[in-house]
Amino acid sequence: MLVLACVLCMHAREDNSRANVPFNGLIVDLLGQPIRRVKVYSFDSNYNTSTDRKGQFGLTNVQPNDTLHLVFQHQTYDIPVEGRKSMRIVLGDQYVLQTEESDELENLGYGYVSRRESYSSLKGVSGELIRRMGYVRILDALPGLLPGIVVTTSATGERTVALRGNSSLMCDITPLFIVDGIVVNTLDIVNIQEVESVEIMRDAFIYGVRGANGAILVTTRRGNAK
Repeated sequence: MLVLACVLCMHAREDNSRANVPFNGLIVDLLGQPIRRVKVYSFDSNYNTSTDRKGQFGLTNVQPNDTLHLVFQHQTYDIPVEGRKSMRIVLGDQYVLQTEESDELENLGYGYVSRRESYSSLKGVSGELIRRMGYVRILDALPGLLPGIVVTTSATGERTVALRGNSSLMCDITPLFIVDGIVVNTLDIVNIQEVESVEIMRDAFIYGVRGANGAILVTTRRGNAK
């Protein structure tokens, strides 16, 4: 049992490290001209990016066995990653002409990912994606999956959570934790296997003064079934 636990922990660490590995891409047409405003995602369509004016895109949740999905002009193109760590894509008229790995793109690191990745503010991050990345606690997953969350750990192991942009030198900046509509003191009480979705609410004034620092809303499978 001890050996099995160690193996599972090792796999979890590997998944966690892969969750933040940059995957850079470039999409051009048959003449080599960049194609802008192509929506790109791998697993969760809510977790997506769009190509910029140079045809560049970046993601951090692409796994070796995933499939990239490109959405452009109401057409969807599915491209198996097949272990590649970057991708230059030539897009023709309603078909993909060529895909190849590029050392130049890979060496850019987070060059294309910065400020390109986004999450739908309405749907948030799915629990399935959190589990797929190997996380076992919600707060461990959120900084890497949802922009705007800062989690710091003190020398004693105590964690502090804040939504970027909400700051105060004198007051507590911890957002509300709400699970299935109920305010809780910590998200560690939530079984990761039961999470349906997680959403950030920056303006949580519907909860009164307590919502001044925003809120992190967790919906579980049980709560979603109500």
